Amino acid sequence: MYVFTKEIDTEKTFIPEEEIWELLEKTKNPDRKKVLEILDKSLNKNRLEPEEVATLLNVEDPELLEEIFHAARTLKERIYGNRIVLFAPLYIGNDCINDCVYCGFRTSNREVYRKTLTFEELRNEVKALVSKGHKRLIVVYGEHPRYSPEFIAETIRIIYETKVGNGEIRRVNVNAAPQTVEGYRIIKEAGIGTFQIFQETYHQPTYKKLHPRGPKSNYAWRLYGLDRAMLAGIDDVGIGALFGLFNWKFEVMGLIYHTIHLEERFGVGPHTISFPRIEPAVGSEISYNPPHKVSDEDFKKLVAIIRLAVPYTGMILTAREPADLRKEVLKMGVSQIDGGSSIGIGSYSQDDPEKVRKSQFILGDNRSLEEVIQDLLKEGYIPSFCTACYRMGRTGEHFMEFAIPGFVKRFCTPNALFTLREYLNDYASEETKKLGYELIQKELERVNNRDLVEKYLERIDSGERDVRF
Repeated sequence: MYVFTKEIDTEKTFIPEEEIWELLEKTKNPDRKKVLEILDKSLNKNRLEPEEVATLLNVEDPELLEEIFHAARTLKERIYGNRIVLFAPLYIGNDCINDCVYCGFRTSNREVYRKTLTFEELRNEVKALVSKGHKRLIVVYGEHPRYSPEFIAETIRIIYETKVGNGEIRRVNVNAAPQTVEGYRIIKEAGIGTFQIFQETYHQPTYKKLHPRGPKSNYAWRLYGLDRAMLAGIDDVGIGALFGLFNWKFEVMGLIYHTIHLEERFGVGPHTISFPRIEPAVGSEISYNPPHKVSDEDFKKLVAIIRLAVPYTGMILTAREPADLRKEVLKMGVSQIDGGSSIGIGSYSQDDPEKVRKSQFILGDNRSLEEVIQDLLKEGYIPSFCTACYRMGRTGEHFMEFAIPGFVKRFCTPNALFTLREYLNDYASEETKKLGYELIQKELERVNNRDLVEKYLERIDSGERDVRF
């Protein structure tokens, strides 16, 4: 469990709104020398300070923007290599007592079809996902008394217990309502990976306007939600903002201040950062016309800057975005994506004509998992289902000991190759196998311990599963 350095007033925000605006104003029209100095600092794997992030956010010169994009690509390769971790979202239930105006699940929405999976339906969903090759899930719940810590923990146990042939889910991350410390402890006992909470918007006046009713209307309770998770001993936490609700530069700054807060209080920042853009949701007018819509070009820019600001943090790009844009944004430093996603409650195990009415929003990328893997292989990425760090104890501050110096590649590349080999042998079409085996052979030329890696691959070919460094 973390030993925090100080008691703090959890009714007081650590997002200094006035300071953010001052920094964004102060750093307008940055000169080239200053920008290159900041990029050099990031490429040496140092987290950037708020003023440095604000400086990058204010870059408009096309040549300097290309320097930012190039630096983000370089940094991602230095720390994580060319692997992309794959997962799938699994929505457990969409009952909700909040009334977030942009969300399809909000309590006042009469167009959404309410559904919570039974435990048997949950098993069927997991079987469908495992049968496609998935190993990692993010489970998602509305905020409702029925989704108690005990209920969440039981759903996680069921997921881990459900096997199909050689397949199983090896890591379950959670996106759920903020809990009490005791509630987090109950969930932790089930063996979760990362607990993820998005602040949605860090701008308090906007937050208040968009969250008029329900527990989520309490800005501070949500803001300190991950503090309580870490106090409960959860090693890995994930932060995020929903881009399009407010000024995108302000939200990036909010993510950085949130990172700094966690570092200062617990000695370790977030395991992941997410940056979804608002997408259309059934029964939500604002979702079709966001008040602060983020263009594709600004989206690529903000992703690159987040990568540079927090070199050691995983970055998640979801299927909210269309496939072609995801392929572009991947290059800006993304380390995790979902594939073969379906967010209608119960829609993995059966075709459901009403699945849009059971969904929180409408997806932009509807490729199957195999199509996503094929596209990654063609681009030279290693599709990875790796969960080794979590199960080998390389989490939280221990993960950062490896990640910050850039040692992750030494573990992640071999483990990515092992999980890719499993996928190819157990689930892939002949076309995908050909692409995958060719990529593995190329990667073997680059690994330091080729003989050992080849022995592990032989163990997989002989039928062994879940081999890892």
